[in-house]
Amino acid sequence: MPRRPERWLARRGGGVELLRVPAFLYGAVAGLRGRMYDRGFLPVQRLDVPVVCVGNLTAGGTGKTPMVAWLAGALARRGLRPGLLSRGYAGDGGGNDEARLLASLCPDVPHVQDPDRVAGGRALAKRGVDVVVMDDGFQHRRLARDLDLVLVDATRPWGLPAPERGGDPVRALIPRGLLRERPEALARADAIVLTRCDQVDAAALEALAGEIERIAPGRPIVRARHRPRSLRGPDGSADHPAALSGRTVDLVSGIGNPEAFEASVRALGAEVAEHRRFPDHHRFAPGDLDGLGADGRWLVTTAKDATRLPAGGPPVRVLEVELAIDAGLGVLDALLDALPDGRGRRERRNLHEGLHG
Repeated sequence: MPRRPERWLARRGGGVELLRVPAFLYGAVAGLRGRMYDRGFLPVQRLDVPVVCVGNLTAGGTGKTPMVAWLAGALARRGLRPGLLSRGYAGDGGGNDEARLLASLCPDVPHVQDPDRVAGGRALAKRGVDVVVMDDGFQHRRLARDLDLVLVDATRPWGLPAPERGGDPVRALIPRGLLRERPEALARADAIVLTRCDQVDAAALEALAGEIERIAPGRPIVRARHRPRSLRGPDGSADHPAALSGRTVDLVSGIGNPEAFEASVRALGAEVAEHRRFPDHHRFAPGDLDGLGADGRWLVTTAKDATRLPAGGPPVRVLEVELAIDAGLGVLDALLDALPDGRGRRERRNLHEGLHG
């Protein structure tokens, strides 16, 4: 099984510390680029429709996909036509795992994947969307945005887990750590969404909120969790997640934060016999599942991983989750309500007023 890189990066001392040299260079280049955008030396392109950006500071899973799906629903309930824009990481002929998951979560929402976010946003605007929701775009500053929402995973705020021998987690830029930018970049956000808040104790959550307030004073903080929604069976049927209670299960995952997935399964009352963890966006091969789901154990995976599992393997059940806002819903509502009108919405309003004038 391929080794997950964050376990090596989480260590302190030894050869891994040599990565602080390229991390310093990465930080210098990223900082210079940011200052050039801040001072207007690098151009920013604006679309004819507002852009809502969902991003984070780290390389790895913070729960952006459920957040994007939540936003698409919230915008649609306001009578708007959202469109989804993503880079298309690790894509293939059928799209990448995140694209396939978003297609199932938001089946009626247009979705464009394009490494050139400006071109992708313009393509969505031509398709008549009212709002572009840009997935994983906080560092992509060439496309102007009207709302920046930055997600911070409460279980791994700065990317890496705590070392196996204890102590504070390493907080470092790529490649020594998993930070794409320094935490001070949170000051650019319009709101900060803490995800998986239910998986940390109250004291740790308050300490994290206090640190973010010091880093980005005045920025509203929203608290959210990933709520299990259903357990999809091998035949496509949907059970309540409570069906896991009292069962011994195996897990397989290739996501950014496998510990959070396992914690969700355990919280539902299941006993985990084995959790086979692969790197994020892993392309599963038939042999990767050998031995899992034996002796009557259920094999459980995530909705994102389910899009990449090979055919012909053992029966798999999929734990599907959705974003639930525990605190700060009013903040998000106010920010979404304040979005400017796009060209299409203005034209529809003018037509409506003309018909009733």
